[in-house]
Amino acid sequence: MSELHYRVEVAQPECHRFRVTVRVPAPAPDGQRVSLAAWTPGSYMIRDFARNVVRMTARSDGTPCTPEKLDKQTWLLPGDAPLEICYELHAWDPSVRAAYLDLHRGFFDGACLFLRVQGQERRPCRVELVAPQDARCADWQAATSLSVESADASGFGTYLVDDYAELIDHPVEMGTFRTVRWEASGVPHRMVLAGGVQLDEARLARDLEQICTTEIALFGEAPFSQYLFLTHVTADGYGGLEHRASTALLCSRRNLPAPGDAPADPKYRDFLGLCSHEYFHAWNVKRIRPRVLQQADLGSEAYTKLLWVFEGFTSYYDDLVLVRSSVISEDAYLETLGQTFTRVLRCAGRQLQSIAESSFDAWTRFYKQDACAPNLIVSYYAKGALVALALDLYIRQETEHARSLDDVMRLLWERHGRQDAGLPEDAMPALIHAATGVAVDAQVAAWVEGTQDPPWADLLAGQGVTLHLRPESSMQDRGGSMPTSALERPVAGWRCEADRGLVIIRHVPVDSPAGAAGLAPDDLLVAVDSLQVRLDELDDLLGRYQPGDRVTVHYLRDGMLRTTEMCLQAGPSSTAWLEVTDRDQLRRWLAAGG
Repeated sequence: MSELHYRVEVAQPECHRFRVTVRVPAPAPDGQRVSLAAWTPGSYMIRDFARNVVRMTARSDGTPCTPEKLDKQTWLLPGDAPLEICYELHAWDPSVRAAYLDLHRGFFDGACLFLRVQGQERRPCRVELVAPQDARCADWQAATSLSVESADASGFGTYLVDDYAELIDHPVEMGTFRTVRWEASGVPHRMVLAGGVQLDEARLARDLEQICTTEIALFGEAPFSQYLFLTHVTADGYGGLEHRASTALLCSRRNLPAPGDAPADPKYRDFLGLCSHEYFHAWNVKRIRPRVLQQADLGSEAYTKLLWVFEGFTSYYDDLVLVRSSVISEDAYLETLGQTFTRVLRCAGRQLQSIAESSFDAWTRFYKQDACAPNLIVSYYAKGALVALALDLYIRQETEHARSLDDVMRLLWERHGRQDAGLPEDAMPALIHAATGVAVDAQVAAWVEGTQDPPWADLLAGQGVTLHLRPESSMQDRGGSMPTSALERPVAGWRCEADRGLVIIRHVPVDSPAGAAGLAPDDLLVAVDSLQVRLDELDDLLGRYQPGDRVTVHYLRDGMLRTTEMCLQAGPSSTAWLEVTDRDQLRRWLAAGG
């Protein structure tokens, strides 16, 4: 079978442009259609990558021809002779989902860069990564998990893939970066870090080796021959996107371990959780997949109600793996879990939207949130993780720890991941029963299809852990720890941020004092009872009052000064922390297996 050939050049880094050339040896006789994806796997929002195409030219058997644009992302070209298509793509998106290029680094996710040759998606592809010709980029390297055919020491050269689906599933990092290497279960791993920072490389490698080894042991095998973490280190960033043998990560310099950092540093713990999460996706979403996503062509939305399994279960395991692999302590894990409970319990939207509905509506609601979203929707990540916790503890309770959610993950891998068989939408209750012998139809109906909260306190009590709920101590209180004061403080309920000295309301919960007073997101707070508002003093200012006191709030909306009266209230008990009552029981739960 003749190959498609893709050539990627750093055309004008100062103008943020990649140049891509595609050679199609045998185009469709009646005209060849090519298209760019509208979204990328793992990020469920239409992004319309074709909008970044600056210009496109083509030649048919050496003769210039004009691409005919059929819709926002599709072009038609003549098909009676070999084609060569050349286009430039504007790359100025610093996220992990698209393409970025300047004089210091380049990155691209294949879905946004590589044209799909329609009808020829199963043809093998050769990818040529061309070293930059600009002298300012002379010391650049390239890093990718693509299979090497012939590349130089810097990583530029040619790579081979079996088909288009594989072509777009290996992102590429270009520039100058440092590389950290380790092995997990005999499989070579590496992390490249783009962005200058001092860090404890030995500790990072040691912790990631333990995390990766633990996840491979859970599933019984690694589905890749190598694995690559592509990490862009920034002043303030966080996120990731999974791929079949790699992941693209974005983190703050504060997330990485400096020499001498405390083992339980929360920012580093967050980064390890991100690595654990995206790595777990190599099994759960890249290979164990909903049937509808397995069949998606990336040209339009692909709706599934199962993201609570693929993101929620992964979000449960990401931190659980940290404690199982001994990179964090049991108490640090319970602190993190308490913070997850706090995020979910503070979200009024969980009473309106189920996590199955949240999964289905990801395209239009979860990925397009505004400041009112917590009042209207629920996260299939966070509540999905707590439903996974509830299912795990319920299975353990019903089987006296003979079975657990681990058995469910292994059966998912055996039936759907290793066999590349898409998961039907209604398959989970029967699969859980097959893996554990425990019927969960009623629980899935109530906790997943419905909006009922699982009996978390009762389930945790059976594992030697007490779930406590308390009011928040300040706007910065993320939960996870016991109260530092028994004093009851009044609250307004708002969530605020500082912007150039101004205090801006970012979120107003339903039924909060601020909401009842008519305050809304994007209002600028000016004064409370005629006293100027400063963000770092706001909690102390309100702390001088008692629940039930009424205060006058001055604020700006749309450039107009407005006034309202607000009745302060005692804070709701929606901040969670977990207390160990039986450490032996806790360790039995946290241990791998049943």
